[in-house]
Amino acid sequence: MALPHSALSFLINAFPPYLFPPHSHFPSAFHFSIPTRPCFPSRLSLPASAPRSFVVNATEAAAADKQPLSSRFHISTGYPLPFGATLRDGGVNFAIYSGNATSATLCLITLSDLHHNRVTEHIPLDPLINKTGDVWHVFLKGDFKDMLYGYKLDGRFFPEEGHYYDSSRILLDPYAKAVISRGEFGALGPDGNCWPQMAGMIPSSSDEFDWEGDLPLKYPQKDLIIYEMHVRGFTKHESSRTEFPGTYLGVVEKLDHLKELGVNCIELMPCHEFNELEYFNYNSSLGDYKVNFWGYSTVNYFSPMIRYSSTGINNCGRDGVNEVKFLIKEAHKRGMEVVMDVVFNHTAEGNEKGPIISFRGIDNSIYYMLAPKGQFYNYSGCGNTFNCNHPFVRQFIVDCLRYWVTEMHVDGFRFDLASILTRCSSLWDGVNVFGASIDADSMTTGTPLSSPPLIDLISNDPILCKVKLIAEAWDTGGLYQVGTFPHWGIWSEWNGKYRDTVRQFIKGTDGFAGAFAECLCGSPNLYQGGGRKPWNSINFICAHDGFTLADLVTYNNKHNLANGENNNDGENHNNSWNCGQEGEFANASVKKLRKRQMRNFFLSLMVSQGVPMIYMGDEYGHTKGGNNNTYCHDNYLNYFRWDKKEESSSDFFRFCQLMTKFRKECESLGLEDFATSERLQWHGHVPGMPDWSETSRFVAFTMIDSVKGEIYVAFNTSHLPVTISLPGRPGSRWEPLVDTSKSSPYDFLAADLPQRDIAVQQYAQFLDANFYPMLSYSSIILLLTPDPNV
Repeated sequence: MALPHSALSFLINAFPPYLFPPHSHFPSAFHFSIPTRPCFPSRLSLPASAPRSFVVNATEAAAADKQPLSSRFHISTGYPLPFGATLRDGGVNFAIYSGNATSATLCLITLSDLHHNRVTEHIPLDPLINKTGDVWHVFLKGDFKDMLYGYKLDGRFFPEEGHYYDSSRILLDPYAKAVISRGEFGALGPDGNCWPQMAGMIPSSSDEFDWEGDLPLKYPQKDLIIYEMHVRGFTKHESSRTEFPGTYLGVVEKLDHLKELGVNCIELMPCHEFNELEYFNYNSSLGDYKVNFWGYSTVNYFSPMIRYSSTGINNCGRDGVNEVKFLIKEAHKRGMEVVMDVVFNHTAEGNEKGPIISFRGIDNSIYYMLAPKGQFYNYSGCGNTFNCNHPFVRQFIVDCLRYWVTEMHVDGFRFDLASILTRCSSLWDGVNVFGASIDADSMTTGTPLSSPPLIDLISNDPILCKVKLIAEAWDTGGLYQVGTFPHWGIWSEWNGKYRDTVRQFIKGTDGFAGAFAECLCGSPNLYQGGGRKPWNSINFICAHDGFTLADLVTYNNKHNLANGENNNDGENHNNSWNCGQEGEFANASVKKLRKRQMRNFFLSLMVSQGVPMIYMGDEYGHTKGGNNNTYCHDNYLNYFRWDKKEESSSDFFRFCQLMTKFRKECESLGLEDFATSERLQWHGHVPGMPDWSETSRFVAFTMIDSVKGEIYVAFNTSHLPVTISLPGRPGSRWEPLVDTSKSSPYDFLAADLPQRDIAVQQYAQFLDANFYPMLSYSSIILLLTPDPNV
């Protein structure tokens, strides 16, 4: 996750030194800042509290506010569990946790009143009968049609002690299953408000969805091919020609493309409710407005992003929730699992200057990591840090994950900046966390834990332990845990070291041959010693954060002026190479080399042990013009170009499609455990003599495969061509399948390729002598076949 540059100096000056660990450094893939927030939530004017009674006449209760009302609610004590708004006994139970609030009022708001910043009805809660422990609760029967809800909580407003209670604010319930505010993505609220009042959906007995018997696919993780996708960006471009562009339904219309590509797992970039207008301001560089396009700034974790739905806030968001379910059901029908990118490391409320939307106003000292004087720890780089290992907060996170698995049928989660989930919570002590004193009692807030309570709870949960769990094993506070993330044997990691090593080797940097070979094996140097397997490594060359695959071979430097931050944002160290000329306008030989390098990268991804992940658009060569931090662009930079995909359908897309198909066909390219010398052998220019020296730019291996027999894979990343000697196999001969130095369609000699036999025959004089000529910057795959001459 990357965010605006804004001002690193502000972070350093605004926070005391103890908010960051001594000598902290930041992973090369990340930078951070606190975004400016030009617009803040409005405050609703609420009527004075009505006297408590068993039956409240809503008209009388609101007389002080002079608002005409028409409904009556039967009120009773209610139940402290479950949290949120829950249907039961012909009514709705409301329950919310706050350890420090002194009073609570349930606010009911109709959809029409929400748009006019009016509260429809308020129900004050009596602490004697509507509170159990630290949970406020009430049970209502009545007409909830088009009705939403929120809370106002009162208590001390004392930031120095971590309290931000303000009884004038209507707060979102963290357990609300849908959040309603604006109905259209990018549209301003009333009077140009970027943060109009939000409210939660109240469940209805008419809420229904036909899953048609949908069940989890439960693919072994070793068999996955993941596709990282942005819901809006996937179909928003006019060339998608979808009926509902930029929505969950738009994705459904294009799922067959992913099936054609060979993907069997979709990783959705953040789809929890967030405010895309968080960074809203005019961008003079492009003449449009900056928005939070990526969505790494959560408002509510139970609610899907309603403005990604084709129906918006219709039916109080229920239709939007059903659209997400429909997307997941249709993906499952096509044999694709769905993994959600979740952001439990921070929220949209930012630092002390940010808005009070939900968590901060409910119990700031519980939900956020705070320093002794109330300052916000900032391990996320976004102004606050979620207090993940606090007992209540970790239970909240588990409840949320369970909901998305059981109710929404998702197949797993990718945890953004997951290292934050391993840090000590505020007020850490053994009694608070484990029930007894332990050696860790002296730890300060934010100290990394070897056995984090949250990760322990998730890993041993009877529901969550069976889904895919993927960690982005670093944060912006300097904690980098790739290969060392607490895993309980089931967590996988985005392997950032794989990305960096493969980029270096493929572009011809000396000193990476041995490290590249480790990557091909599933990074046993990172995972084998800890008892994990190759599939614990999520391998990727590119992701949403950084260069696209096409830009990786087109630009040496980032070109982020379009972000309006003077090219100060984004990562400076990209391990990229422009192949001789900077930018898209280059001579024919440079463009040809770029295509060859793209094929090299994709081939290396598909022949590596572990789980490959493809970034949306890389399969046709999407470019962002060298911008490696497009977090703020709701435009062509982030839109999948279906017209460009069609242009490349006989070129790079075909190559990617055939490579994913080949990987699936090979039993040996998705092993359950690390390969041994019984099936894997390394080679150099001469069989059995690999070159692991600092100057080596050649890596080759053979792999015994129960389906293909034996395969030979070689990479020549030198600027010089080389003729290699192949391993001798009496009674058999090597036959060419892939050569990235060849132009399409001869880069992959598929079985249905016209005149394939003629193309194969061109290699005969070399293969008969057990040699093969490799051009510079090329890679090959050969198959062992019976020798017809024997």
